[in-house]
Amino acid sequence: MVVVIDPQIAGISGDMLLCSLVDLGANKVKILNGIKLSEKFLPNSIIKQIDFRKIEKHGIEATALFLEIDENVHERKGIEIKKAITDSTKEIGLSNRAKIFAESCIDTLISSESKIHGISVDSVHFHEASSIDTLIDIVGIAIAIDDLGMFDEEIICMPIAVGGGNVTFSHGTMSNPASAILEILKNSRLSIHGGQVKDELTTPTGASILVNLSKTSMDYYPSMQITSIGYGAGKKDFAEFSNVLKIVKGTQKNNFQLDSVKILETNVDDVSGEIMGNLIEKIMNNGAKDVSIYHGITKKGRPTNLISVICDDASIHEIMDILVIETGTLGIRVTTSNRFIVPRTTHDVKLILDGKEFVVKYKVSSFKGKNNFKIEFDDLKSIANTLNKSIKEAESLIRKEIMQLGVDYD
Repeated sequence: MVVVIDPQIAGISGDMLLCSLVDLGANKVKILNGIKLSEKFLPNSIIKQIDFRKIEKHGIEATALFLEIDENVHERKGIEIKKAITDSTKEIGLSNRAKIFAESCIDTLISSESKIHGISVDSVHFHEASSIDTLIDIVGIAIAIDDLGMFDEEIICMPIAVGGGNVTFSHGTMSNPASAILEILKNSRLSIHGGQVKDELTTPTGASILVNLSKTSMDYYPSMQITSIGYGAGKKDFAEFSNVLKIVKGTQKNNFQLDSVKILETNVDDVSGEIMGNLIEKIMNNGAKDVSIYHGITKKGRPTNLISVICDDASIHEIMDILVIETGTLGIRVTTSNRFIVPRTTHDVKLILDGKEFVVKYKVSSFKGKNNFKIEFDDLKSIANTLNKSIKEAESLIRKEIMQLGVDYD
């Protein structure tokens, strides 16, 4: 199964995501009962009324959260809300994955405030997020995802609309997106875009939940057969569009996993083969997934080498530094590419070969019910040299041993 979260028009908030999950089919009674059990963990906050109802939002029927609370709290420490959320997930009896997810969401929110203000995590105070709303959103979503079994699904996020203009809150007025949104999304793999609407479309709570739910961003829907759709209504109304978060669930039409990578490219025409060889080794040792060098002809008939590197967000800056330092290039093109990859797992096993013990790493790939495994070449090369065998001889020997053991293969 695959799940697509689509905030590219209306953005995302905690209550919009919660409502879309209810609309998708999450057990409403279970969510409401769980939230009511959680109420006692935040003193001075009383839930007078809470329910999910169908409403029309600019022509779209969606589920909305109707909430009436009585609280006289203007700020709370972040760790106070975290404890309430942790105690709530234990009281409700959620799965370990749901407990970890809920705790990670509030940790992300606290961490963003800590970094922005340059204070310790224990010193963070929430203002807008101090309400019991935050607990309701995080705990309710954890219950809903647990109920829907979505922790086991591939979750894709479309580009996130953040809006434009200015926002005014406890720390004054600043341009939108505010610092908290930027900090939360900074090291995620999710992408954002603004727009003509001069309003906040994505909230810090919504962003914190989203980055802990999805690690895959795509500009388009994957090939899938749709089984269910959920629409979660936001509180604001806009003349230009329906303020609705859309979630689409379905089955993929192929067996691939989804991934997103960065592709770095640069042309060099005055670098020797020895430097190129060293460059490949250095880049791979610094986190690149792959490096390719292509020969070609550029303007005025000049011969050139196109260096192409595939990497992730974590290693992109270090690899760009290496490209400039090692080649002297004056520019690097960077693109984001979505890719489909065959599901695979990495394993290691101890083998006795010709009386000597080795630890061998290998990958097992699975596609349409068929498994295959590939031995890590560095291990293969090392074993071949140690045993004074050719690469082919060593590979044949290792494959035979692994297949006889049946370790993590069948």
